[in-house]
Amino acid sequence: MNAAPFSSLSADHQRLRALVGAWRGEEEVSATKWADGGTASSEILAEAQFGGLFIVQRYRQRRDGTVSFGAYSVFGFDQQNKIVTMHQFDSMGFVPMSPAKGSWNGTELVLERSSQRGSARVTYIFDNADAFRMRLHFKPAGGDGWQDMVSGVYRRVSPSSINGF
Repeated sequence: MNAAPFSSLSADHQRLRALVGAWRGEEEVSATKWADGGTASSEILAEAQFGGLFIVQRYRQRRDGTVSFGAYSVFGFDQQNKIVTMHQFDSMGFVPMSPAKGSWNGTELVLERSSQRGSARVTYIFDNADAFRMRLHFKPAGGDGWQDMVSGVYRRVSPSSINGF
């Protein structure tokens, strides 16, 4: 079985290519029960896989020179349901019961996922081909308001400047 060439992918699959590349970011981390507030730096390496059907993203956050959080995310487009999906596995170790799901609103990609702990919403805002912003919010189970968790600004860098993934 051969993967479909990128040119034959749907426009929705192709749109996910905005995530592809090497990125370096500066982040503001809000104080939560999982992390102290403060600043962090991050590196992201994202590649198209299986002919562009999926984007695999590796993420690493550093605080005070030490890796403080890591994640692998797999983005795809569910053509049957017309939604973007993101399966994420991270260094906190929670096994996701289901993927985050969402859609594009102009240049913003908004994804939400719920679990017994609550709901998470991540928003990617693409300013241009070489920069994007990300905001992560969390609403605890039984809560009625979203809490800031992380926000960052990311700029495209050379893949060779990111080592050790």
